[in-house]
Amino acid sequence: MLEIRPNCEMCDRDLPPESTEARICSYECTFCADCVETVLHNVCPNCAGGFAARPIRPRQARRPGVSLAHQPAGTQRRSLKYGRDDIAAHVATTRDIPPEDR
Repeated sequence: MLEIRPNCEMCDRDLPPESTEARICSYECTFCADCVETVLHNVCPNCAGGFAARPIRPRQARRPGVSLAHQPAGTQRRSLKYGRDDIAAHVATTRDIPPEDR
């Protein structure tokens, strides 16, 4: 089950569980769509993977016990351990390689 992290790891923008602007990589690194498109160019600065829209966990249980109320979103805010220059260099060497070939 996804953790549903609460913020963009780059700009710290709030990304609530219902946000359609949240993007995740296969390790669940979480960023806003703007950072993914304009800064990261679809390259996760942590793993070099690509991004997909984060699914939205339903608020209301349409099946017993399966909803945001039963499996709440994460609350621990995350931030990158890499600086902007390091990220820019990483992205520059990776962005032209399709995610499936990285």
